[in-house]
Amino acid sequence: MSFVIVLAALLFLMYVAYRGHSVILFAPVAALGAVLLTDPSLVAPMFTGLFMDKMVGFLKLYFPVFLLGAVFGKVIEISGFSKSIVAATIKVVGAQRAILSIVLVCALLTYGGVSLFVVVFAVYPFAAELFRQADIPKRLIPGTIALGAFTFTMDALPGTPQIQNIIPSSFFGTDAWAAPWLGLIGGVFILALGLAYLDWRRRVALARGEGYAGDSELRNEPAPFAGGKLANPLLAIAPLVVVGVANKWLTVSIPDWYGASHSFTPAVIGTPAPVVQEIPRIAAIWAVEGALLLGIACVLLFAWRTVSRGFVQGSQSAIGGALLAGMNTASEYGFGAVIAALPGFLVVANALAAIPDPLINEAITVTALAGITGSASGGMGIALAAMSETFIANAQAAGIPLDVFHRVAAMASGGMDTLPHNGAVITLLAVTGLTHRQAYKDIFAITLVKTLAVFVVIGAYYATGLV
Repeated sequence: MSFVIVLAALLFLMYVAYRGHSVILFAPVAALGAVLLTDPSLVAPMFTGLFMDKMVGFLKLYFPVFLLGAVFGKVIEISGFSKSIVAATIKVVGAQRAILSIVLVCALLTYGGVSLFVVVFAVYPFAAELFRQADIPKRLIPGTIALGAFTFTMDALPGTPQIQNIIPSSFFGTDAWAAPWLGLIGGVFILALGLAYLDWRRRVALARGEGYAGDSELRNEPAPFAGGKLANPLLAIAPLVVVGVANKWLTVSIPDWYGASHSFTPAVIGTPAPVVQEIPRIAAIWAVEGALLLGIACVLLFAWRTVSRGFVQGSQSAIGGALLAGMNTASEYGFGAVIAALPGFLVVANALAAIPDPLINEAITVTALAGITGSASGGMGIALAAMSETFIANAQAAGIPLDVFHRVAAMASGGMDTLPHNGAVITLLAVTGLTHRQAYKDIFAITLVKTLAVFVVIGAYYATGLV
């Protein structure tokens, strides 16, 4: 019965998310409903002592990353740099290679630190124009954007500043550059297989005589891009380069500056206890925050006049988006902490523990919870909050570096998270004016490629020992 209660809570949260209800509202409802059915006397203590504690703890660590990422993406957009990058990439790759062009543009922006949601809005008008010119079915646009923005640059490539690559560092004491060779192997696999699949779908549509519109009424069609004066592409890409270089430099330098731990006294009056922080667990977070700050400063330096005109309104929308994304994920994190404290979760944990291989165990655990919650960061947060100590013990027993566990967890989080109720999927379809029936098939195919890549990476590690 206890397992049924846990399963019901997970299914309820998945259902309300799919129906478009706020996870911020329903995550505590689902969690506390499960507590009520298990032990009614624990509802209030679990809410204040566990749900809120874990939710706020998540925001304390990661909200600055959400905020700075959203602001960085917004100033890149306001400055016109994103348009310049898109136009330059298309010019280099060729408009006739529409799918490859859009995938590379999305990858460049995502790896440069621009929020996934911002990438969707920034790239869609160009994707629509290119697909229209090449007469490629519009229903392939969501799968193309998903491949470029939601996969290899989100959590596979080493150093990516996306939150999915940062969360494991606070549990394993690693950094964003963990297991670089495995990340590159996984990234190349996803890109190659994903492009092959999308091109196959394009050729099948061409053979059937299906054009851009297909047999459906077009909705949310953007006005064709008319060009205009754009920033020099080298200038436009400079902030992305700054973020990448600064992220690597700060990742290396911060431990040298602060050592293994750092403490300070939070007041000059009285005798308060010192604040002690373990640097290895937060260095990656500090590095990404510092890199994004430098990226924002770079945009302001190069395009102050343009950005200043729209900064007030743009920054407000960016902050609102960051608050919503951060609170959604934090609520799921609190939900996971409560579920993990219930007797029914022992059934899940014992079933997963029966998987003998430690890396496969971690991959299945993380991707399953990411799929259930519909959130890569939320599902991974749930899994690592509940089982990171077990994973670390397994790593030590098997002699596997924690860097490998970091990369497997990050990549697994972006596997089955893109099920129909995923927020990014819903946003992508809404922006492109398509339905799940029209376009989700290709998004799901990319999801399967991404999930398969995790096990390819695990196999590559066991076969070669590369990290």
